[in-house]
Amino acid sequence: MDALFEGAGLTLRGWRCTTVHQRRGTLVYLHGVADTRAGGAGIVERFLSRGFDVIAYDSRAHGESQGDVCTYGFFEKQDLRRVIDTAPAGPVVLLGSSLGAAVALQEAAIDARITTVVAAETFSDLRTVAAERAPFFFSAGTIARAFTIAERDGHFSADDVSPVRAAADISAPVLLIHGADDKDTPPAHSQRVLDALAGRKRLLLVPGAHHNESLGRAWQEVERWIDEAVP
Repeated sequence: MDALFEGAGLTLRGWRCTTVHQRRGTLVYLHGVADTRAGGAGIVERFLSRGFDVIAYDSRAHGESQGDVCTYGFFEKQDLRRVIDTAPAGPVVLLGSSLGAAVALQEAAIDARITTVVAAETFSDLRTVAAERAPFFFSAGTIARAFTIAERDGHFSADDVSPVRAAADISAPVLLIHGADDKDTPPAHSQRVLDALAGRKRLLLVPGAHHNESLGRAWQEVERWIDEAVP
């Protein structure tokens, strides 16, 4: 069950779980910022019983994985690609929450192996969500300097972290889920991604749900969506 995955220049720790039922494909669970794969333990059990092998791992700079800096998808999508490389042939489902949703969307734009994506509470682009979450007394100059430092220390480009830009190149069906009362990452982020998607798509707004609450209230719709993509 415990597994090591070679990411983009570092080692990721996670789980590789094999279903005992007739195999339908592989589901990769991607957790949110400041979380770990442990937050997806219930998801692992849920989809093993539905015929999926399940991979869950700690994102770089999280949990037991290596790395000092989170780059919000810039390097994380490269890590994910290498993890998918280790999966058996067959359908690949990405299920991500918050940061994990943003990573899933960015990888889906460039990886034809992905059969469908479930993205809960994604941000549309890094600069927008960071500016929205910054304390009210931070000036535009302060935020710009913070990005300069983050890009220097993390060796990445913030402008290239953009699920909404990636969305135009995604051909796999995408289910977006968002809490209607999410104040941390407002639902407008998922709406912008929805508008940019060209393929089969749906946005499910969960009434009364705040950040990190919508996925847990939408399992019936998630399972229906995945069942349609992977019969």
